[in-house]
Amino acid sequence: MWLKSWVALCVGVSATNVGAEVRFAPVAVDDHVYDGGWEHFVGGGVAVSDCDGDGLVDLVAAGGENPAVLMRNRSEVGGDIRFDVATPDVLAMTGVTGVYALDIDGDGWRDLVVLRVGENKLLKGGPECSFRPMEIDGFDGGDGWTTAFSATWEAGNSLPTMAFGNYVDRNNPDGPFEACDSNTLFRPNGDGYVKTVLEPGFCPLSILFSDWGRQGRADLRMSNDRHYYVKGGAEQMWAMEETPRLFEEADGWATHMLWGMGIASRDLDFDGLSEVFLSSMGDQRLMRLSGGQGPAFEDVPYEKGTSAHRPYTGGDGRPSTGWHIAFGDVNNDGLDDVFIAKGNVEQMPDAAMDDPNNLLVQKSDGTFEERGSDAGIDTLHRSRGAALADLNNDGLLDLVVVNRRAPMEIYRNVSNATGNWVGVTLLGEDGNGDAVGAFIEVKAGERTYVREVVVGGGHAGGVAAPEHFGLGSFDAVQARVIWPGGAASDWIELDAGAVWMLWADGDGLAVVEY
Repeated sequence: MWLKSWVALCVGVSATNVGAEVRFAPVAVDDHVYDGGWEHFVGGGVAVSDCDGDGLVDLVAAGGENPAVLMRNRSEVGGDIRFDVATPDVLAMTGVTGVYALDIDGDGWRDLVVLRVGENKLLKGGPECSFRPMEIDGFDGGDGWTTAFSATWEAGNSLPTMAFGNYVDRNNPDGPFEACDSNTLFRPNGDGYVKTVLEPGFCPLSILFSDWGRQGRADLRMSNDRHYYVKGGAEQMWAMEETPRLFEEADGWATHMLWGMGIASRDLDFDGLSEVFLSSMGDQRLMRLSGGQGPAFEDVPYEKGTSAHRPYTGGDGRPSTGWHIAFGDVNNDGLDDVFIAKGNVEQMPDAAMDDPNNLLVQKSDGTFEERGSDAGIDTLHRSRGAALADLNNDGLLDLVVVNRRAPMEIYRNVSNATGNWVGVTLLGEDGNGDAVGAFIEVKAGERTYVREVVVGGGHAGGVAAPEHFGLGSFDAVQARVIWPGGAASDWIELDAGAVWMLWADGDGLAVVEY
């Protein structure tokens, strides 16, 4: 069966704020810890995806020197959240830094891309969360220290284009500083792959394919860790031409240097183009297209309240260290909020040790305020990967956090006075079952929301499952899909309070409640 990623369509910010009191309650789960030496100071991602087709999302979490785990979702729909550890032998491997779920071979079951210190693995998904090794001509998992991944479908291919970001070259005798490894790109060639080396590499900790300007092509953004490239490096964007090349100043690309950890994208200002949020040691960078030539990005004003540069509780005034960034409307008021996983790399003396995770709740004027303590998610562990996803199908986004040297945390969203919501999952064609690269447009009131379907970003993990979007007071929306390749569907109406599966039906959309 098709297990589709939900892309949700929601509704106008002209909706009134519903005034929800945002609260999360901890859920008791079996201990799982991401741990290990310096090669596991980074990583620690979690993949969220429904691997057994029961409509509830399951979790696959990296373990570092501990085995990775699969946690099957046994929650009561609309009620208590519960997971059982049920890790198949093929997945219970060590050295795992991150995991992403996507349907590589187009058979309707999501597969796993497992990032490792050592050989990366592809695992083919099947019924009842079964997995087995997947081999594709031309693909090799290498022997590097892989910390980032993204995928897209380029025109005419039934297989995804896959990019792997590699951190420090462990075999460089002059390392670790100024010893960043090169990165690898696998592009389809019929039923197999052709490998391309992307260099120079500047130690990426997050990468993302995105059609940033809606120009009809997804390019590859890399957020790089200045701690190891030290000098001569910067953030990168690869133009995915026949021969990939780096964007330069002549293209509009500006030089940005930071301790890059994670990437997330979302259209926050309703102009149809996604902003980009980069986590870092120190300030977190929310950026938008400036309107100049090409991929010209600029920081949003500091006054928006998104820099999250120092801890807001815990008594440690040193700069924060951000890792995973996740957008999501946690109170369903029609405005996206932001979760940022925080935590010291290990014992970095210039960075905060007591560094709580952030929950930045968006207000009606477009600024953000910190609500982590009020919401109950302000623990002081070294957090790494994370996810916002509806774990019990009650219409509220719950929270998963992977911690280094501390147990993984799961929180149920128990906020009250929340607004309406709607979800959408796309059924694509020609091997791209999740319609990666599509844009979903939703009209609600006077505003149009735009979402791009992507795979990658975050920090070593992501959500390939029902994406939840708040609607505020709206109880219906108008929606259409811009499919990969550019064909636009007609508009249809969707009621709130349900998840809808959409697929192409001529110029229109076929729809069924999911």
